[in-house]
Amino acid sequence: MQAVSPKVMGIGRPAARGAVSLAGIAKQFGATSVLRGIDLDIRAGEFITILGPSGCGKSTLLRIIAGLEPQSAGTVAIDGASMDGLPPDRRDIAMVFQSYALYPHLTVAENIAVPLRMRRMTRLQRLPGAGVLPGVRRIAGSIGEAVRSVAATLRLESLLDRKPAQLSGGQKQRVALARAMVRQPKAFLMDEPLSNLDAELRVHMRAEIAQLHRQLGATFIYVTHDQAEAMTMSDRVAVILEGELRQIASPGELYRNPDDLRVAQFVGTPRINVLPAVAAATGIDVLGIPLARQSGLSAGSELQAAIRPERLVVTSDKSGLSGQVVYRENLGSDLFLHVAIEGVATPVIVRCDSSALDSTAVGVTVRVAVAAEHLLLFDLEGRRIGRHG
Repeated sequence: MQAVSPKVMGIGRPAARGAVSLAGIAKQFGATSVLRGIDLDIRAGEFITILGPSGCGKSTLLRIIAGLEPQSAGTVAIDGASMDGLPPDRRDIAMVFQSYALYPHLTVAENIAVPLRMRRMTRLQRLPGAGVLPGVRRIAGSIGEAVRSVAATLRLESLLDRKPAQLSGGQKQRVALARAMVRQPKAFLMDEPLSNLDAELRVHMRAEIAQLHRQLGATFIYVTHDQAEAMTMSDRVAVILEGELRQIASPGELYRNPDDLRVAQFVGTPRINVLPAVAAATGIDVLGIPLARQSGLSAGSELQAAIRPERLVVTSDKSGLSGQVVYRENLGSDLFLHVAIEGVATPVIVRCDSSALDSTAVGVTVRVAVAAEHLLLFDLEGRRIGRHG
């Protein structure tokens, strides 16, 4: 995407617009509770991603912010003003859907212009042939200028006369973004907008959306189940699991310092390893190996010790955990060894340099060194113990 200043685009950078506050948001469908008391303050101009697996309630929360779905309890405010009961068109937000939702019979230019035509023209002025009516030509001219400006930002100038059927998936998504941009809303709401694209195009569009956010300075609220999207684009990530907000933090903080074992297991590829451990008088015991690490719990308390694959090391030291290589993932630059260790329910994953490929065949026995300072400790309910800043 070309770098275009807001002034050149004709779109002014909003000043302290688009702060969204959610207090006690709950949603029930009959006897099913989808959202449970969500409290979330989104700063003006922030790019925040709501991350969670399918069915966790994240898209429902976005629809509540947009006014497409009423909440069962709680309040929604934008820039300090209550939105409760207001229809979507009075909330000054724009939504980008997974399905693009383009009008197939309209050109790209006409699709982008739809929001402005609906707001700036009366029903009579929108009728075919209404260009002869007083003032319509002037309004149409201003709308056309806004459309061309936004199209230039998203590299759509050469596509303005095409119909959606003549566009690729990435082009359709840019048209959907342009249609949202042209309104200059207080906030952009994006509901898994890249899910229909192939892997290479998703990577490209992630970069374009992140750059677009930097150019506009507007509030972006992005919903996805894809942690790569959340970690690469966001200022902060709000993780929702089973209808509850489990943690909100920067991507780096979320990865390094998860508050909940379920968050630790959801964020990170490959998955984090979880080892059974017991608190001891002098530290903790991981599968019979004593490690000097304080847990703050009384001796004998059972723990769950989690550690990222890149923090484990294949070693010749006999004090390491012994196990058999049962699977190898060779990714070229990295090699992921899946090591079956007695006492651990699933194979432990170790991230190695690809140079270890020749010495770690499937079936060989290796030892895995665990560094106490890299362990994340959780109780049996998954609550973090001894969290470090």
